[in-house]
Amino acid sequence: MALRIKSHWQNEDIDRSLAEIGGALAFIAFRIGTDKAITLHCERFVYRDDAQRMLVIQEYLVFLIQIADRLAHGRLSDDERRELITAMARKGVEHVQDNSQDLLGPGDYGSPFIERLNERSGEYAEFNLDDEGPSYSFLRHLGFEIQQLMGEQDENRWVIDQVMDKDGWDAYKRFAKAFRDLFE
Repeated sequence: MALRIKSHWQNEDIDRSLAEIGGALAFIAFRIGTDKAITLHCERFVYRDDAQRMLVIQEYLVFLIQIADRLAHGRLSDDERRELITAMARKGVEHVQDNSQDLLGPGDYGSPFIERLNERSGEYAEFNLDDEGPSYSFLRHLGFEIQQLMGEQDENRWVIDQVMDKDGWDAYKRFAKAFRDLFE
């Protein structure tokens, strides 16, 4: 079943704040990350446990926050861009905390996510996104990080290829479309 993403405001006549748009983008990014984690399972890659699956979702969320930052670059001022990405990251932390707590039990899941986001932000800063999408190295980094999480056992050996060639591109395309739609 295809993932349906609602990326238009119900009442388009109302101006939305950057915080509201950032919250919507975080929700969409979390849904896309969840869909891609399910796709990996459907492609017969094997998760050790639910905690590992949540970490894969978080890697997609980090990747899509980086994409949002790049897409906002030409559209918004530096202050507006910072406001948007901060709102998206904060809402992303809430999604990670709530969903992890529901799935894995009580604990602090938001702080490790923030650490991962900060670390990956520095790493992704080296990679380009242009009108055609993320560079090879941008997608390769996402695939590499997911490969590190999934391991290189026989059943997961090719997960980097799946992420780079299919899932990462699809996540980018869906998210970029939703990003544009929310600003219309």
